[in-house]
Amino acid sequence: MTAQELSGWTRVDILNAALAAGKKGAHIAPSLSLVEICLAAIKNFNDNKDNFILSKGHGALGYYAVMHQLKMISGEQFNSFEQDGGDFPGQPSRSINNKIEFNSGTLGVGLSYGVGNALAKKYNKSEGLVYVLLGDGELNEGSNWEAVSLAARLKLDNLIALVDNNNLQSDGKCEDIFNLNLEKIFEAHGWNVIKCDGHSIVEIEESIKNRKLGAPNAILAQTVKGKGVSFMENNNAWHHQVLKEAEHEQAINEVKERYGLR
Repeated sequence: MTAQELSGWTRVDILNAALAAGKKGAHIAPSLSLVEICLAAIKNFNDNKDNFILSKGHGALGYYAVMHQLKMISGEQFNSFEQDGGDFPGQPSRSINNKIEFNSGTLGVGLSYGVGNALAKKYNKSEGLVYVLLGDGELNEGSNWEAVSLAARLKLDNLIALVDNNNLQSDGKCEDIFNLNLEKIFEAHGWNVIKCDGHSIVEIEESIKNRKLGAPNAILAQTVKGKGVSFMENNNAWHHQVLKEAEHEQAINEVKERYGLR
């Protein structure tokens, strides 16, 4: 399967699970936004050495779909999304058996978890990287910047912040709400910053490989919220909106055509 097909089938999973979830909700657009970021990080993930933390809890369905496509969880597990008694709720809930190391229903805490993990690896002289996937809107949370400052002070070069930089959050455009210049702020704290196309698995993988030693690294992955479905792209209504049958059919057809799926 090509990288493009993998991205496409992951989006098909997201749309199918969102339809099945119905009024329980699925945060569809945030999940479509982070597909390639998740794929790039998890494809090269070392279970015995690395940690992956989804701080952007609103992208949980995207994370589950990636794990399903990479055969980390079964179809039965994936299909339990938002179902009574299922192991995969709308916000990630810690379950080592399901490859989820941390809860992230509360936004803004994942980077602090990541700093703790990265520091523990340094103290224990353990190999491996700590990936934290954040939303740009989530970075309005002040606790993130305490973690950013501490990570730089401790020179945690085994820590990678993957920022889903789609310029939207649940209440609107990031620039209209808090207007942070993420590149300058990370750099001012002493992080190495890399910008890339957040919908190119190759570019994200290259950014991870080209990380700087001696400092934590932030990869600002430029993305489109709702990527892959025309009526969802940059349409913030789809942060929460419930998917209907006709919309699902149109969305699936668009994704299959756009990503060359058969």
